[in-house]
Amino acid sequence: MADRIKKYFFIVVELGKVRITFFVAISTSVGYLFFSKSFDWTMVFTALGVFLLACGSSAINHYQERKTDALMERTKARPIPSGQITGMNALIAAVIFIIAGLGVIYFSSNLTASILGIAALIWYNIIYTPMKKKFALAVVPGSVIGAIPPMIGWTAAGGYVFDKEILALAFFFFIWQIPHFWLLLMIHTKDYEMAGFPTLTKIFSERQLGRITFVWIASLSTSCMLIPFYNHTSSIYAVLIMLLLGSWLLWKSHVILADYLERIIFRKTFMIINLYMLAVILVISLDKLFF
Repeated sequence: MADRIKKYFFIVVELGKVRITFFVAISTSVGYLFFSKSFDWTMVFTALGVFLLACGSSAINHYQERKTDALMERTKARPIPSGQITGMNALIAAVIFIIAGLGVIYFSSNLTASILGIAALIWYNIIYTPMKKKFALAVVPGSVIGAIPPMIGWTAAGGYVFDKEILALAFFFFIWQIPHFWLLLMIHTKDYEMAGFPTLTKIFSERQLGRITFVWIASLSTSCMLIPFYNHTSSIYAVLIMLLLGSWLLWKSHVILADYLERIIFRKTFMIINLYMLAVILVISLDKLFF
């Protein structure tokens, strides 16, 4: 009995892409802290609601991509293509996650945060997922999904959805998503080609890809500075640390400008931009809590 429960637990964890959706919850908390400047139960429950909603969206994505997942080495062991769970049961789990998530968001915060949650679900599953099967550059509009969780947190704390402070933060998250997914696509190009997805290598040369990716990374470090520019409560310490982090990011990722690029360079750069994002999130959160 215990083994059976453990088995289904790990299936649900995989369906919910918990490692990714946990970060979505963290970004929601950052948006909340950006406005409230304090921890409270509303923040905890809003982040939980977004986590559950994101798990539901991920489970739907598993169902939507079950056929292409079976064709890729990276994804063929996922629950549906590997036969661990049926597509219908995955959809049932998704519906449960979504209803629970929206319920927690609505009852712990407000209607605006709930509407933003629904918008994220629609954008990811109805717009972006079908789009990426047709367009290699779908990652750019698809990155809008990364901007929504901080906005959910901000509005849950009482902020207006179009305040310039949260738009600056959301724009930073949006820009980060582009090189993040761009590099992921380049790391797994062969897998995506096997599954029939349009790939960036069919549009750009490897050298062009490296340079375009570096431009996105430079844009990421620049967009970070919009956060303190539009939020005048940021401390001088936070601004200086953000500048240093941006310089570190550009210095560490300039290797992608090399004429010959190996897959390991894409992988290392992928790790660097994610570490940079985590560091910036930490700086923003500590700045709001203690300064």
